[in-house]
Parts: sequence; structure tokens; C-alpha cells
Amino acid sequence: MTTSEVRSTVTGGIGQSPLRPDGNLKVKGEFAYSSDLWAADMLWGATLRSPHAHARITSLDIAAALAVPGVHAVLTHTDVPGRNAFGLEHVDQPVLAVDRIRYQGEAIAIVAADHPETARRAMERIAVGYEVLEPVTDSELAAHEPQHNPLHANGNLVRHVPIRRGDPDATAEVVVSGVYHVGMQDQAFLGPESGLAVPAEDGGVELYVATQWLHVDQGQVAQALGLPTDQVRITLAGVGGAFGAREDLSMQVHACLLALHTGRPVKMVYSREESFFGHVHRHPARMHYEHGATRDGKLVYVKARLYLDGGAYASTTAAVVANATTLGVGPYEVPNVVLDGYGVYTNNPPCGAMRGFGAVQACFGYESQMDKLAAALEMDPVELRIRNAVAEGSVMPTGQVIDSAAPVAELLRLVKAKPLPTVDSARDILELPGGAANTTHGEGVRRGIGYGVGVKNVCFSEGFDDYSTARVRLSVIGGEPVALVHTAAAEVGQGLVTLLGQIARTELGVQQVAIAPADTSIGSAGSTSASRQSYVTGGATKAACEAVRAKLLALSGDRWPLSPEELVTVLGDAVIEETVEWRHRPTETLDPLSGQGNAHVQYAFAAHRAVVDVDLELGLVKVVELACAQDVGKALNPQAVLGQIQGGSAQGLGLAVMEEIQIRDGLIRNPSFTDYLIPTILDMPPMVIDVLELADPNAPYGLRGVGEPPTISVTPAIAAAIRAASGLDLDRVPVRPEHLTGT
Repeated sequence: MTTSEVRSTVTGGIGQSPLRPDGNLKVKGEFAYSSDLWAADMLWGATLRSPHAHARITSLDIAAALAVPGVHAVLTHTDVPGRNAFGLEHVDQPVLAVDRIRYQGEAIAIVAADHPETARRAMERIAVGYEVLEPVTDSELAAHEPQHNPLHANGNLVRHVPIRRGDPDATAEVVVSGVYHVGMQDQAFLGPESGLAVPAEDGGVELYVATQWLHVDQGQVAQALGLPTDQVRITLAGVGGAFGAREDLSMQVHACLLALHTGRPVKMVYSREESFFGHVHRHPARMHYEHGATRDGKLVYVKARLYLDGGAYASTTAAVVANATTLGVGPYEVPNVVLDGYGVYTNNPPCGAMRGFGAVQACFGYESQMDKLAAALEMDPVELRIRNAVAEGSVMPTGQVIDSAAPVAELLRLVKAKPLPTVDSARDILELPGGAANTTHGEGVRRGIGYGVGVKNVCFSEGFDDYSTARVRLSVIGGEPVALVHTAAAEVGQGLVTLLGQIARTELGVQQVAIAPADTSIGSAGSTSASRQSYVTGGATKAACEAVRAKLLALSGDRWPLSPEELVTVLGDAVIEETVEWRHRPTETLDPLSGQGNAHVQYAFAAHRAVVDVDLELGLVKVVELACAQDVGKALNPQAVLGQIQGGSAQGLGLAVMEEIQIRDGLIRNPSFTDYLIPTILDMPPMVIDVLELADPNAPYGLRGVGEPPTISVTPAIAAAIRAASGLDLDRVPVRPEHLTGT
């Protein structure tokens, strides 16, 4: 029997869809999330935040707060024992504000009390004097006049990414242009920020927290506390969703500061409103595009300027703008490219990682342009896309050659070929725009069809040392061979704990696999972002299993595979343990002048067709159906793949028709799920999905990142369908009722 035959006979191995170990608990409401944490003698923490978007702090008095019975600590920036600053790429954000407020919600002081309500009452008694300043809110102005009202010492420009390829002065027979806008979207995870910090006997701290990146948290917290890294020990608590917003610190340092100051465990749990102020959001974007093509529809050039508003602090803005720009022409062959991407500081809320990471914004721009170009050429929009689609061997604007499958044309043909939903004159009211609100009975309702296709990089890029660490232990317990897998990779709901078990079963031929809690006692696994954990932590786990299997072969006299009974006999009392640090192939930094370089590890592609009904009188939209086709390289867990495509499509649907943080003069106007709307089950349409498995020879099992591509292509597809139904030249998402009715 070969190893591949073992893989096919193992129950719950690669290519199968075993039940998630956390699934039943979550469905039944019995899963322990970070907000469920508890410790004896525990205090509660709260954070005082600025009501202003831009201000100077003129005075700060905590005496009244300290006088509240039950209050054990009130801390300000003077109580930060280490570095009063943190940040993922630029260390530019204070742990607690010193003299300047740069966004609404900036943390100023923290309180610990014996009851959460006591902590909140004390927080309200902290007296802060402000000199309110005019906020910087225009991203384009901030990019080109970076010293105008500078928010940071280096001005307001975080990063400029230029990309130049071919002839910058190329001309074309048919030219279309447009300015496109993407609103600020929230990750809208269901479990608000929370965690528990426990002071340790060695003077350090144990932190249990819902996060996406344990070791980066550890490093930032240790520097703020003035402690050696090994005295900050972090364990992943139950995570109620993430989508990028948990990459940055929120309550981590604050809870640890209070715990060390009081000598008691401190728990912090954000309210939903505070969560809107306490984490980063998707960068809103303003994008100027110009496409030139021949009369038969071949692209000649693309010129674009992309402005991404990073808000008050940099977070991952530098990387987001690089993604938006390097992917800024989409999955199309374009010989001549002039792209400029700008990431800027403003006094708007900080923005950072969110599913799609820059590719979402760019895709709405270039796909809107492709529809506009198709109209100018009187050409079918799918045919235009296919005529210009990249394929394996194509060269991207950065000069990088796509060296694995790129079935863009096939994906488009698949979604176009799907049968269209029928129109039933006696439809249920729930199937009409407005749904349960019973606002329309079909009068003035028009149907539209639209398409979108997108490209996303997988894993970290631009020379980042991207790796993961996995430890696999094989022993006999209770007469059975059992594998234990230990990584620091964050399970945030995507199903990684299921996948790691599948890999161990496949590679070791065992049925019983345990997944150790993720913590900082093992080497870093990097962030659960960039569609990278299956690739990188999956690769590390596979490699660690292979190292264990090599030792097994030495014990078994090169006999493999082994039955469970043979494994027990060969192992005996022995314990085999291997730890592997695994890296994908290296990437390169971009040339700072031309933007050329092999910046990305892998490209992933997805296409959507959207069918919508639009009530033109009321400005209401109902997404009737979504069709999606995506190449995943290898479906390691087919059911999880479908779930990722459905979930990603739902998030992109939200951006298309309802999700937007409303900002005025830097202030958030809708920090609640009453006023910030996310799709419900009634908003999600039926989906028909095609999954292609065209292996990437450079990736473990040939896999290709799955989680982000469907979020990217669905938004422009829905917008295109709304344009088709309404006849309006819509240039922003989300599409609001007033955009359709003109009111």
C-alpha cells in the first residue's frame, strides 16, 4: 500500500470533511469564548476614550475616579512602565494618549474595579480638558499635501507605491475613465474584544485573549510593560470571529497593565459600541481609473491612482496599499501600466486588515471599468474579460510571472453558463426587495445580471519572513496510537483545528489526533490572515509529521504504511516528537521606483455572477442568486471550502448593498448593529458553486488560499447587476437607496 492509498483510507483525512471538533459546542451555545473567562478575585477593566476626532489634551484629573468605592486603579500614560507605543508595521500608536488625540475613541485612561458597572462609573468621573482641532479627513489631500496639518512627525503619507510597466505614454482607440469609491466596512465579528490578564509569580503576566497573532501580541505587550518577552505568556482564548480586526492590539496591554498594577486578575470585555472604536476597519478608498483598449477589446493600458484612508494610525496600511496597487489592474494582461497607490493618515478611525486586504477596493475599481469599457465597445462584458484574462505564464504589472494555474477564463465561462433563476409572478413577499418589510409587491422591480472576477495574493508578501512552527508528538495512549499537534496558529472560526487533525491522520495513518491549545510556548505561526494558515501552518504540520514518520521508519525497519496495531507494536513505550519551522518560497521587495519584483507567493482567483431585483421607486435591492467559481488548488476539506466561499460572498454582499461605517468630520455616526447593517439569512440568496482543483506545485498538497477571493469578486458583480437593472452609472459601494432614487 502506498502513502497516497493510506491517505484515501484514513477516516477524516485530507480531501474529506470530518466534523469540526468545536462545531457542536458552538451550535449548542456551550463553546467557551474569551468573554466567558473567569478567575477568582478578578477585577474588571474599562477604558476612557476620546469623544473627539482631533484634539489636544489640556488637562487630566483622575482624583474623582479613584475616590469611587470599589476602584482599585486608574492609570494614564505616566503609568506605562515600558514603551508607550505599539503598531504592526509602524510603532506610532500610544498605549494611552499623552497630549494629542488623533481619532474618536483614542484610549486616554484605564480603570480597574470590582464590578464592571463600578469601573464604568469611575471612568465617567475622569476629567479631561480638550482643545478641539480641525480634523484631517480627505485622503487625497493628505496624500498630495502630506505636511498640511500633519498628524505625525513624518507628515500624513504612510506609503506611496508606484508601478510602472511598458510605455507610460501609450495611447488607445477606446478610452474610458471613472472615479470610484468604497466605503468603510467593519469586520463585524460577533464576539467583541475581550480577555483576561493574570499576574504571575515571576513578575510577568499570563494573558488569555481572542487574537489573530499570538507572538506579535506578545512582543508588543512585553515592550509596553517593560518586561522580557518570556515573561508575557499568551494563550489563545475562544475567538468569536476576526476577519482581520484582531491583528492589532485592543485591550491586551490595558488588561495586563491593570493586572500588574493591582496584583489581581483583570478581565476586559468591550461593548458592541466600544468595539467599533476599539479595532481597525476596512480602508475606504477613492480610485481614479483610465483604461485604454483596441476596438476589438484588447487592453492597451491602465492608468490609476488609488487613495486608501488609513485613519489615525498606520496599522497595516503600508501592506494594504501594496496589495491594492500590485493587484490594481486585476486578473488581466495589460502591457502598459501606470499605477500609483497611496496610503495616508487622517483623523478618521484607524483602518487595517480586513478580508481581501486591499484587493477588495481595487477590484471594485477595475471591474467597474471593465463593464464601462464593454459598454463603450458594445461587447459582452464576460467576453471582454475572457479576451484579456491572464493564464499560467502571464506577466503581472510587477513583472512577476504567474507560475501555476490561473483559470480566469474558465471561471468566467462556468458562472456564465449556469442556468438563470426564473421569475415567478406569484413570488413570496420575502423574495422581493424589502422582504419581510412588505414594502413592495413587484411594482417597479427590475432584474439585472452582473459579473465580477478578482485576484488575491496568498500569504505575506514583499520579502516578509513568513513561516510557521509545528510540533507533532506520537505516542501510545490507552492502547491506541495518538498524535498531538501543537502550533501557535489562531483558530478564529475558519476550521484550522479540523484541518491540522486531517493532516496528522493522513501523514501518520492514525485516527486519534489531539490539537493542543495555541500559545506562545511554541514558536510563532504568524497571523491568521492572508489566507495563509492552511498553506503555512498546514505545511509546517505536514513537515513535522513527515519527520515523525521518518523516525517511525527507522523503528519499523522501513516498513510503511503501518496499521494502528502495528504502530502500537513498533512504538511500544517510545514517544516520537518533532518540531519543524517551515517557510514557503521567498518573495521580494518591490523596487521603490518601478514597483517591479516577485512580491507574492501565490495568486488565487474567483468569479461571480450576481442576479438582483431592484425596486427603482423605493431604492431597494434584493440579491436573488449568486453563482461562484473558484480554483482552490486542492480542497483539503471540501465542506469547509464551500463554507468559506459562502461566507466570503456574504461579506462582499454586505459591502455591496448595506455595510458602511458612516463618518462625518471624523466621527462615527452608527456604532451599533442597529444602524450598521450586516446581511442576515434573509439577505443571503441561494448560491451555486463550482470548485476547481488545479494544483499549485509549490504549495502543500497543491492547495490555494480560499478565504479571501470570494469576498473580492462578489461586490463588483452585485454592483454591476444593480447597474444593469437600474441603468444608472453607479460609482460607489455600498449602493444606498438614495443612489437609486436620486433623493
